[in-house]
Amino acid sequence: MKSFQLLLAAAILGVSMVICMFLFVHSRAQANQTINVTGSAKREIISDLGILRGNLQASGATAEIAYNNLLNQRPGVLEYLKKQGFDTKNIEQATISLNPVYELNQQGYPTNIPLEYRAFQMIEVKSSDVEKIKAISVDISSLVNQGINFSVNPPEYYYTELADLKIEIQADAAKDALERAQKIAEATGSELGSITSARMGVLQITPVNSNMVSDYGINDVSSINKEITAVVNASFLLD
Repeated sequence: MKSFQLLLAAAILGVSMVICMFLFVHSRAQANQTINVTGSAKREIISDLGILRGNLQASGATAEIAYNNLLNQRPGVLEYLKKQGFDTKNIEQATISLNPVYELNQQGYPTNIPLEYRAFQMIEVKSSDVEKIKAISVDISSLVNQGINFSVNPPEYYYTELADLKIEIQADAAKDALERAQKIAEATGSELGSITSARMGVLQITPVNSNMVSDYGINDVSSINKEITAVVNASFLLD
């Protein structure tokens, strides 16, 4: 009889320990529940700085001739830009470079015999009037009618207040992540606890209505009207 009572007591104690352990693990699991959310924010921006670059080119039988041929063309470019309303202070001229073009041998490899020399100079103009930069980028090639060899690069457009905007839009994305987490908690009948982690994604600056995305971020300079998108990944505890 005594042995039976001891066995019964041991069995009851064992079952009680199992139940207690289950309740402990279950309560810990509930306490450690987290939700992961992604918040995002987007704003449209209009570029307030335009940059146009182009290369003035000339050639000649000698380096001196090529250099002088370039100098003879340059006033036409500068005069054109001034007529378009650009101040001299907004026009930058890079150093002139001179490169020999060598004769090729029968095998197609260059020799040390120069055929001619080519001179290059980059000219850059900046303006807050981005529409003017856009118009000039299309029209400036007409200088070829004056015998001026000027090749223009695609214009670039920037937003100069981007540093401050980055902070604001990342804050908006974090706020969106919090609101999403609160809605999930409400839908599951839980209370939203403290944040456990947050990671800012790379910024995507793209043309308006573009679906371009890159793991390394995009910084579009080809369009005047842009969109900037920020993403924040955050984790919250559920109480």
